[in-house]
Amino acid sequence: MDSFVYKNGRLFAEGVDVARIAEQVGTPVYIYSKATFMDHLKKIQAAYAGIDTTACYSIKACGNINILRLLARAGSGFDIVSGGELYRAQQAGADMKKIVFAGVGKTDKEIIEALNAGIAWFNIESEQELENLIKLCKQHGKKTKAALRVNPDIKYDSHRHITTGVKETKFGVDIERAQKVFAQYAANGAVELSAIHVHLGSGGKTIDPYVNGVKKVMPLIDDLRKKGYTIDTLDLGGGYGADYETDTVPSAADYASGIVPLLKEKKLKLILEPGKSIIANAGLLLTRTLFKKTGGEKTFVIVDAGMNDLIRPCLYDAFHFIWPAVVDKKFVPEKRTKDIEMSDMETVDVVGPICESTDYFAKDRTLPPVQRGDLVAIFTAGAYGFSMAGNYNARPMPAEVLVEGDTFRIIRKRQTYDDLVTLEK
Repeated sequence: MDSFVYKNGRLFAEGVDVARIAEQVGTPVYIYSKATFMDHLKKIQAAYAGIDTTACYSIKACGNINILRLLARAGSGFDIVSGGELYRAQQAGADMKKIVFAGVGKTDKEIIEALNAGIAWFNIESEQELENLIKLCKQHGKKTKAALRVNPDIKYDSHRHITTGVKETKFGVDIERAQKVFAQYAANGAVELSAIHVHLGSGGKTIDPYVNGVKKVMPLIDDLRKKGYTIDTLDLGGGYGADYETDTVPSAADYASGIVPLLKEKKLKLILEPGKSIIANAGLLLTRTLFKKTGGEKTFVIVDAGMNDLIRPCLYDAFHFIWPAVVDKKFVPEKRTKDIEMSDMETVDVVGPICESTDYFAKDRTLPPVQRGDLVAIFTAGAYGFSMAGNYNARPMPAEVLVEGDTFRIIRKRQTYDDLVTLEK
């Protein structure tokens, strides 16, 4: 799953005791394991090797250019959703021919920047967006490729904020309208509309919705081909699960076992846009206990990280496994799960210092006893952790650290108070 393990009761990131990182860098701090995210990318590449596949890591999950650079060198493409993410990809030395630009609200400036950069694909979310892309291509003497995002109207068990594959969302066009889009725009002379894009959302825990999504768009692809349109690629987006709890989601090989045969039969190339399945388990947020208090029947563990550092629990009701970084050997967990039963545990709310009642990481969580000054690890925080962090309550953003074997280095400095006001002077 990842390279964060306990050795003699102490938490290690690969070969580095995380307490040593805290001593040198301070807390809160994001810690990433290179071995983990590289392993996850390689498993995806291997799983889909039976067909022509481009894996485009989703920069929005975690966009530190040091991590992007390593992924690019390993052959990864990138999924971007803004001009800023395009710039990050460029700074990381990414192959522009492996860039997919998604998102429902691309500005003209962003589109022109992407055209000038020579990216491979635009994912198109509406007729008006396609019209605008065609217009800008012709104005600037450019040609590009595009995939029409269709909405297969497939529901599965996921949080409402991260479900995108049903009709009642802002994403894509209804599958019934797709043929009209091709009939009206396919012969435009500037944008080659030769792919279909499907993205169900995030948090999938079985392969069935993804397989069903492919099956649901295959008749559309067949019909378009019969009418003379060249459809050679299917973009399946991202959303593939990460192990927030041990062994709870399919592996890359599991997903591929259901998807690859369907595409091979139709001779379709494949684009994937994985984010959290590569980086989520490769990162944790290390924080330090400030205080412990009781309120009524509640016990609170107050830590120095807040919702501004990791917003997923209060925004998505997301579960993150939380455990002290140094424990008695009897408390070393065999699995990361919501239901751990050990003696001498206590039930607490793990909360931050932000002046909001929503500032929490866990409620009614059973943990080994912790005291003021103890380090606490919030696991599976690599995806949508730092990338969604902010400066609420004028709190400087945490540092980011990359571990490689027995060494670590700071890949983003901790913000200072001066940084908070520099752009205001």
